Amino acid sequence: MRKKKDVILENIKLFAAGAKGVAIGKTEEGKTVLISGAIPGDVVNARVRKSKSKYFEAEVKEIVEKSPFRVEPKCIHFGTCGGCKWQNMSYEKQLDFKQEEVYNNIKRIGGIDDFETVPILGAEEQYFYRNKMEFSFSNARWLSQYEISSEENFGSRDALGFHIPGMWSKILDLKECFLQEDPSNAIRLAVKKFAENKGLDFFDVKEQKGFLRTLMMRQNSKGEWMVLFQLYREEKENRTQLFDFLLEQFPQIKTLVYAINPKQNDSIYDLNVNVYFGEGFLMEEMDGLKFKIGPKSFFQTNYKQALELYRKTLEFADLKGDEVVYDLYTGTGTIAQYVARNAKHVIGIESVQEAIDAAIEHAELNGLTNTTFYCGDMKNVFNDEFLENHPKADVLITDPPRDGMHQKVVEQILKLAPEKVVYVSCNSATQARDLALMKDHYALVKILPVDMFPQTHHVENIALLIKK
Repeated sequence: MRKKKDVILENIKLFAAGAKGVAIGKTEEGKTVLISGAIPGDVVNARVRKSKSKYFEAEVKEIVEKSPFRVEPKCIHFGTCGGCKWQNMSYEKQLDFKQEEVYNNIKRIGGIDDFETVPILGAEEQYFYRNKMEFSFSNARWLSQYEISSEENFGSRDALGFHIPGMWSKILDLKECFLQEDPSNAIRLAVKKFAENKGLDFFDVKEQKGFLRTLMMRQNSKGEWMVLFQLYREEKENRTQLFDFLLEQFPQIKTLVYAINPKQNDSIYDLNVNVYFGEGFLMEEMDGLKFKIGPKSFFQTNYKQALELYRKTLEFADLKGDEVVYDLYTGTGTIAQYVARNAKHVIGIESVQEAIDAAIEHAELNGLTNTTFYCGDMKNVFNDEFLENHPKADVLITDPPRDGMHQKVVEQILKLAPEKVVYVSCNSATQARDLALMKDHYALVKILPVDMFPQTHHVENIALLIKK
């Protein structure tokens, strides 16, 4: 059987950034090309992976001319890991392209032209900004093409690191990572070395067996650390030796917890978490508010930018102190509590019971008596009966997941008709779709993109809407 010949597109000039970190160019015939592995400003030869009627999806075969926006990546794993796809682009241009993407989505998808775009809020720290990282153990680390074709013996196949994109059973053995500050790298490397020296079994994803499964590390703004291990099975002596070694080597660890996980997946939410050392949680503070962060807690992974996001959300809401505020998709109630000190009452709704339990606990911890939280699927809870039995909202804040709001939720917002809506989004495309459904009733006043994840294509956006 003859092998299908590669289709190569030559001298494609890339002029823009697209969704999911691809760069955009056009062929001589004017057909759009979405290219991975390059940045705007590059001129490339690219190998077509998929041919659609209106565009090509392609990958870089050769860089003919380098973009003026290129910089040298810091990390030796860049290009393989897939976690920091824009590490080879200057941070100033990252911000430009993120702002442009948000603006274009609002105009093109939302069909809205007349609004103010506040300059994007960049991050003060472009590296070491994450307060939570998760790593996987594997007894079959990913091999480079050089290693596969070479007859050399490259030693141990054990790995502790990230899944290779698109290859769930393959783990990249991390030597360094620039996303979480020290001692994150030191802890991970020490764990791997200790485990190898002691002959501890790394997890076998395909066979579903082994001992060490995952490692998660969290930190708070005070430099205190939580370490969480998922173990496939109990090996008390090995577990105790590993944990004691870590606690002796790293006094920054304030709590060490673990879970036994014999399931087919690594999710922790249905597992019992055991406390080996410490209280089993960390405390975080944001502008005087205290939050208890456990191993299962959702909390923004970029603390400093999250604080800026909340401050700007409060600024957009412009509360005077006598307003009733609805906070949809409230999560653990972080935004709800942040604005509660400036409102008459805040009502939060969230679908995850554990998150609501945390929201109630945090409100009590912070002495807030003007918050009420409800649990349930948003499109089912936020219904006509809910609106009839609760005071009308003066201001509504919504911070939905990447898929945006269900159409029924948008319809209920229009029925509720608050004077002001502040829409926080991690996906400006679905946000723009929702804004299009609201534009006959609400005027989009301004947007503010916020960069929570430098070196990646992800961007948050805050939109302020006023009832017409």
